[in-house]
Amino acid sequence: MGFIVMQSQAKDNFKYLFIRRRAAGGGLYTMMPVTFSRETLSAPWNACIDSNNSSPQKLSIFISSPAFASVGCYKFQLCLSTQDGRGSCVSGSFIVLCNPWCSEDAVFIPFEDEREEYVLSDSGLLFMGTQMNPVARPWSFDQYETGVLEACLDLLQISPQHQMNRTKDYLKRNNPVYISRVVSAMINSEDDRGVLKGNWSEDFKEGVNPSKWTGSGDILRQWAKFGHNPVKYGQCWVFAAVMCTVMRVLGIPCRVVTNFNSAHDTNANLVIEEHYSETGQKLNHSKDSIWNFHVWVECWMTRKDLGSDMNGWQVVDPTPQQRSEGVFCCGPAPVKAIKYQRVDLPYDIPFVYAEVNADVHTIIWSQGHVVSFSTDTERVGSFICTKAVGFPRLQNITGDYKPIKSSSSTLSSRSSTVSDDSTLSRANPSQGVTVLLTLDKSPVAGEPIRFSVKVTNRQRVAKKLIMHLNAQAKEYNNSPSDTFWENHGVLQLAPMEAKVLQQQIHPAQYKNVLGDNLINLAVVLEDTTTHERALAAEEFNIASPELIIKVADKDSIVLNKEHTATVTFINPFSHPISGVLTVAGSGLINGRTQFRMNSLRPGGKVEQRISFCPSVSGVKMLHASLSLSNTSITVRGFKMVSINSI
Repeated sequence: MGFIVMQSQAKDNFKYLFIRRRAAGGGLYTMMPVTFSRETLSAPWNACIDSNNSSPQKLSIFISSPAFASVGCYKFQLCLSTQDGRGSCVSGSFIVLCNPWCSEDAVFIPFEDEREEYVLSDSGLLFMGTQMNPVARPWSFDQYETGVLEACLDLLQISPQHQMNRTKDYLKRNNPVYISRVVSAMINSEDDRGVLKGNWSEDFKEGVNPSKWTGSGDILRQWAKFGHNPVKYGQCWVFAAVMCTVMRVLGIPCRVVTNFNSAHDTNANLVIEEHYSETGQKLNHSKDSIWNFHVWVECWMTRKDLGSDMNGWQVVDPTPQQRSEGVFCCGPAPVKAIKYQRVDLPYDIPFVYAEVNADVHTIIWSQGHVVSFSTDTERVGSFICTKAVGFPRLQNITGDYKPIKSSSSTLSSRSSTVSDDSTLSRANPSQGVTVLLTLDKSPVAGEPIRFSVKVTNRQRVAKKLIMHLNAQAKEYNNSPSDTFWENHGVLQLAPMEAKVLQQQIHPAQYKNVLGDNLINLAVVLEDTTTHERALAAEEFNIASPELIIKVADKDSIVLNKEHTATVTFINPFSHPISGVLTVAGSGLINGRTQFRMNSLRPGGKVEQRISFCPSVSGVKMLHASLSLSNTSITVRGFKMVSINSI
């Protein structure tokens, strides 16, 4: 793992020094002699005296731990015996973590820029929203903040594995596969005294709305402060971000990953069913679901248990969805195993494989009967991404999980088609009408949602069609709620004719569904002669306005000197707004700073000057969030700041 340096008072004419090391709180220990040269070190655990120390009254003792040392806090006792038989001992403690810089360590990652990003970086971006309009949410991992390291070590100590058999737990902590499973289970509180309590309802009055969290430090410190009672509340991106913090603290390279259109296949048949009414309203008729996005983490490690071809990134998911070996955890599942369908390997590969590969069956109902059926094999796992190394933007990693069939990514919906092997397909070998729904651009709060419906008559006879348009608000992981906008009409088509209909939803019509909600928009056409139905649907998010952060003299930011930034916001809404602005930044601001924003008229502009004093060098994130009063809307912004050491 590396060298641990300690200093001790030295005595003249000593006979020998030795160190007794043991896992803190456990019965595992070893004794090692203290030598005068690192070149003579050969045993797994070694210690030597720094012969270049200029002070005769102090000795610097280097302890060398092996690459397979278990992660945790160790106690040591340094004993000295003199020529005349006298002796004395001093004691202390040190912490051993995984070392991704050590080529012999199971978490070694060979590129320095990736170690900087996946281990050392204390801020990042979480991607949410939809594939066509990903939203980058800034997050502070806070691994260097006070109390975070201690909370991460507490997590290992109070895990059920440690409580049941401490010796066995200590011995297994040299394996990142084992550590990742323990941490995955301990991030959620379903089976233990885990960090976060999940809540996917709309009632957060007993805790914090998951959308309000901006960093891991507050969560981990609160969990430790209040007796390791679960913090309320978390959802998938919060679970994943906190796990990323814990893994980076423990020295295991980790990154947060978003899977857009993520399937939750409850019956493991690799099929997700979606149901619609004849007027385009999405129905809650299935336990299976497709989350618009789902967030997990990947950890980098070798897989000695599976073979070198499974080394590299491993999916680990702390969101409690399904039990693994009786516990709510998931992984580590090799990304390579998911791509090559090695569902015979551990851990939880079939579940993750379904999340990125399930087929979607869309069914239209009328008066209790199925009137249309279609299959989509491209929708699930259509886009998988993470933050790019060294840059505040996303990186497309879909190809790591699945062979890419199509590189196109547009605003067009998936037009319904009938699968070749379905009963309906054999009974109706051709559809008379096709429909395509297309958003004109990514919707932005305060502007109309403009979209087009293209209808094509594929037959040489005229058509009279009944058209139903329907919009429902939905959370990313649930079926939609009631319809908030609809439109109906009759359409005439000549033989082989195609028509494009322009539609829009005004801001006043969707203002009550803003926030973190998404929109399910659907169109259903019915041929009045044949009663055939055609459906097209799209789920999308409405982008919130952004906070603009500008840093004064951004190229001259230095340590321990006060600097300023300005946060600017322009009200895009048609009504006055007010709220609370919160600004934070690990290594830039101690804690967080809040400001009250009074009533701001439509189109009005407000600027807030911020002071910060960097305490560490490197690239840090200054991030701000504006929680609007009497709504669920939070406006966010961030700025990367480079701090020079001198």
